[in-house]
Amino acid sequence: MDNNIDRRTEQRLRYHWPIWFAQDFNGELAQGQMVDLSSRGASFTCRADDTCPYLGQQITARFSVPRYGEDDSFDMANFTRSAHICRVDQVNDFLRRIAIQFGRPLPFKPGEQTENKAQPDSDLVQVRSGNTNSAAE
Repeated sequence: MDNNIDRRTEQRLRYHWPIWFAQDFNGELAQGQMVDLSSRGASFTCRADDTCPYLGQQITARFSVPRYGEDDSFDMANFTRSAHICRVDQVNDFLRRIAIQFGRPLPFKPGEQTENKAQPDSDLVQVRSGNTNSAAE
């Protein structure tokens, strides 16, 4: 029986960029690889060693997120967030997957950026398909 309940309220952006984290940014930083991201949290993988965060730990994380423009271009937006470790999964003997919840959400929903752009494009297609004069010319 599967007891996993997906409580996500927004789509996640799946991408593989570095994430830097530490309990205290004055100490040594550890690196992980981002798996997915929403405005309220993220998951990433890291080495299964002493630098890997543990369940319930507070960390500070630094990461970049692609922010898409109207012309399908993107810039990287940089963020630093305090976060709470809410899940730790053992992937294998060498790797763990960490789920974090941000103390303060991002100012946009990374996984829903392209959906917002799709609506004007579909409106434009509807206007073109409804134009009967262009077919007669």
